[in-house]
Amino acid sequence: MEAAHDPYPWEHEGVRVEGERLTVAGRDAEALAREHGTPLYVFDVTSVAEQARSLRDALGRAGLRPRVRLALKAQRAPEVLAVLRGLAPAGSPDAVGVDVCSPGELLHALDNGLVAGEISYTGTNVSERDLDVIIPTGVHVNVDLLTQLERYGRRCPGRPVGLRLNPRAGIMRGHAESLYSGRRPTKFGIYEEDLERAAAVARRHDLAIDTVHVHLANGILNEELPAYDAALAPVARMTEQLLETGCPLVEVNVGGGLGTPLLPGESALDLDAWAGILARHFGRFGLHVGVEPGEFLTNLSGVLLAEVVTVEERLGATFVGLDVGWNVMNDPFIYGRPVDAVVASRARAPRRRVITLAGHINEGDDLFGRDLPFVDVQEGEVVAFASTGGYAAGMWTDHCMRPRAGALYFSERT
Repeated sequence: MEAAHDPYPWEHEGVRVEGERLTVAGRDAEALAREHGTPLYVFDVTSVAEQARSLRDALGRAGLRPRVRLALKAQRAPEVLAVLRGLAPAGSPDAVGVDVCSPGELLHALDNGLVAGEISYTGTNVSERDLDVIIPTGVHVNVDLLTQLERYGRRCPGRPVGLRLNPRAGIMRGHAESLYSGRRPTKFGIYEEDLERAAAVARRHDLAIDTVHVHLANGILNEELPAYDAALAPVARMTEQLLETGCPLVEVNVGGGLGTPLLPGESALDLDAWAGILARHFGRFGLHVGVEPGEFLTNLSGVLLAEVVTVEERLGATFVGLDVGWNVMNDPFIYGRPVDAVVASRARAPRRRVITLAGHINEGDDLFGRDLPFVDVQEGEVVAFASTGGYAAGMWTDHCMRPRAGALYFSERT
């Protein structure tokens, strides 16, 4: 008898291999591709709600007062928002809100049942035209530059406002330094030496600084937690400094950046360890602790299905061509996130080949990966990219006039 195959790191109740066949929300992935065509995103929406509850519960176990929000840029489907909306009554402490970063996202959130008090707006380089849309809604705004604080103060004197801070520290899985808050100057956040100026600007416009916001992580798993811990130390110091100046803080928002396992050897983030770090840094302040991940809430919910249209040897390299390109899934190209793919009907088959996985966009860099361990695949088979529930579907472009992928959302598991 053949030994049982260890589960893939990305498997869970809603996306798993049954026998040899990949299933999503209990449905056979290949059958869905044959019925609806490819490329096709398929989502197990229940897992988004499960991830949100796991975050909220971990923060609660650490003695913190949680505020969980979905980063809307990661997943904006009405089907997903409806499930999150159903977790708790609108405006209640257990409700899952959203983090938005553009006027379009803000209006989309309101159109899909979110109320203003559940929406956090954290944009960058916000224009007067942006504020024309934002201000009438009454949502809470976090600003990330002194000049932006001046602009917001001129337009909204007397309102509460959050400060997005830059602690000059951060951690991004797969990168040497954070693009948001590293040692080099970035376009995000107010530095520690500018806090007094920020407080003076707020006083001049009668703004009440009620939130500390940071974004200093991306895709972190357990290995990155020590660096994450260290990066939060200056954030706690800056929080204390703002409190000492009389700022009426009610929330520390630590942003997103929590990862999910994808490749062999990776394991799920220890949420109790993560929440414990937050409690050590911020528990003494008695503030709400906000978190607004995108990847963590949505990655595991989705797979992208594509058909193999080419298998060809080229100068000793095996190219496997698909009927999908980076216009439909550009997450790996923008963020450098690796991919893991299986043949939907033979998801446990041994990976004995080494291939280049290529898309159908007429650009030389439309390659999902080189030197990838893979199965001996044939034309016409359906390949599934795992853990593509976040970002990918929402970042589609019409380059080469290739259409966007279809999408199916299942809110119940069979």
